[in-house]
Amino acid sequence: MAHAFSQTIKTYLAEVEYDLIIPIPLSDERLYERGFNQSTVLLEEAEVRPSTILTRLHSEKQSKKTRSERLLQEQVFRLAESDVRGKTILLFDDIYTTGTTLRQAAKLLREAGADAVSSLTLARG
Repeated sequence: MAHAFSQTIKTYLAEVEYDLIIPIPLSDERLYERGFNQSTVLLEEAEVRPSTILTRLHSEKQSKKTRSERLLQEQVFRLAESDVRGKTILLFDDIYTTGTTLRQAAKLLREAGADAVSSLTLARG
């Protein structure tokens, strides 16, 4: 599937400049279950070297939560020792449902001093 979208992702990313492109991370447990991070694979197939400065705490799968539970979720991301002050950052995820995941990651990055945080998702669920 990553190959099918690689040219579209490449074309979009060629039009704009970012200091960092960060795939939304999976928790270690979810990564172990799945064996790969789909957002990272999509970026790599598009010949993008993703930044892995975000980590995610393990929690119940988003798909198992109601919309209201997703919207009320506490911060699940942590920022690795990295200086994002003044940087322009793109968050990349495969599916946008309520936007909570992207908003949480963006909030953490803005609080750490990122100049601008935007997002790109492959699909809307």
